[in-house]
Amino acid sequence: MKNHFEQEIDNLKTNLIKMASLVDEQVERVITALEKGNIELCKGIKAKDLEIDAYDNLIQTQCENILALFQPVTVDLRFIISALMINNQLERCGDIAVNISQRVKKTAEFFSLISEAQIIEMGKHAREMLKNAIDSFINNDSDLANKVIASDEIVDNLNKHTFKFLVSKMQTNPELIEPCAHLIVLTRHVERLADHATNIAEDLVFYVEARIITHKKKLEKLSDGN
Repeated sequence: MKNHFEQEIDNLKTNLIKMASLVDEQVERVITALEKGNIELCKGIKAKDLEIDAYDNLIQTQCENILALFQPVTVDLRFIISALMINNQLERCGDIAVNISQRVKKTAEFFSLISEAQIIEMGKHAREMLKNAIDSFINNDSDLANKVIASDEIVDNLNKHTFKFLVSKMQTNPELIEPCAHLIVLTRHVERLADHATNIAEDLVFYVEARIITHKKKLEKLSDGN
């Protein structure tokens, strides 16, 4: 029979998985809406985000209670720290899903422009990164987490390409200034989604391997004097 501490840890992970599933579902809906130009899929996204916010508060409280009551150490302490960080990343992903849905509603009629700018491809990559990051957490799979981290560069490069493409469209066709402006904001949200997926993967590596790899590339460049 499980003791009280083990039961609290199990409950915490269960709630994190439930929250992750909700976030994953929200992101899948808005990226599909973007891909198909279907604004009907955006209905209910904002209302559902309230449920994600409720899990955010619940998980924060659970972590605080476990820390206060049991004072965990080593791997258990790393799990609680990781849970707090992953919870925060998931809540932000939920907010981003809401933001993307709002931009999809404003730009759905410019589907050919969205496709030509490779925004759909960018969205699919970011959505896949989040899915894999969540799976890496559920399965304690640091190999999959590292694949997520490596994938972030793909989204960053697509984001740069898309930005340049949309700016050029705005310069050559004034009628496209407003939709392109909305799309630039949308791609920023997609890029942030990929960043949060990367952060979740980094938090998982911290938990499983006891290694802090957040900001690793930036710190390495700094130490090299670049």
